[in-house]
Amino acid sequence: MAGFFVFLCGISMTDKRFSTVSGIAGAGLGLRSGHYQHIFETNPSVPWFELLSDNYMGEGGLPIVRAEAIRDLYPITLHGVGMSLGSADALNVDYMARLKSLADRLEPTYVSDHIAWVSIDGQYTHDLLPLPYTLEAQKNIIDKISQAQDILGRTLLVENPSSYLMFNFSEMSEQEFVGGVLEQTGCQLLLDVNNLYVSAQNNSFSASEYLAALPKDRIKEIHLAGYENKGDYLFDTHGYTVRDPVWRLYQETLEMFGAIPTLIEWDTDVPDFDVLLGESKKAQMFLDEVA
Repeated sequence: MAGFFVFLCGISMTDKRFSTVSGIAGAGLGLRSGHYQHIFETNPSVPWFELLSDNYMGEGGLPIVRAEAIRDLYPITLHGVGMSLGSADALNVDYMARLKSLADRLEPTYVSDHIAWVSIDGQYTHDLLPLPYTLEAQKNIIDKISQAQDILGRTLLVENPSSYLMFNFSEMSEQEFVGGVLEQTGCQLLLDVNNLYVSAQNNSFSASEYLAALPKDRIKEIHLAGYENKGDYLFDTHGYTVRDPVWRLYQETLEMFGAIPTLIEWDTDVPDFDVLLGESKKAQMFLDEVA
């Protein structure tokens, strides 16, 4: 802890000399609390970091100080799980106001959340839950995204889900559902290639056909992560290195859409920083080949 504060003494929280404010490029990393000190002490060569917005929405304290220190060194994005865009509940405007305050303070390149729901009747779960692909559900999430964008004053990125089942009463495919949401809200897509692979395997659809149906100019960011093979299904744990089939699908994605900024996610059993950095460098090799 002492080393962290020594580091802070040398950098003004408003000094942007070390950051690239204009945007993100290349293969970045999800910022995890166990890696703060390593980053501050070594200033690793990482093009950008993604911060989990829900971890920094309190009133002051060490988390936001650390976030600002990272922002002074690197471009950042904000990625959240609390909008509950697919819920039948009304959009939580208190949550959105705090998120807007955070975004205004940190000036991220993108703010993103998920095509999923995490709350009902004001009660929150710890999981990103699926929704049926119906016109009613689509209109609900379109209305929520439109309202969220109005509050934030910026275009939102939404992430495709990982799923383990399909609803019998869905009226369209996932890619049709997502495409309609993008078209009618003007929002952008955060394409999680691991999620796509997991969902395609679990629900027996073609990931390649899914990709081909997406609007090519709306994908602004890619996520990569590791899944766990449970035998009769794949479990999206984000707790392993990126699996070979996901790397192959990632290469196909880049060949189709170009060198889109890519993030390595690792949410459970987080390893040493150098393990994540190795995954980032591997993703960068794919990006360099396409570029």
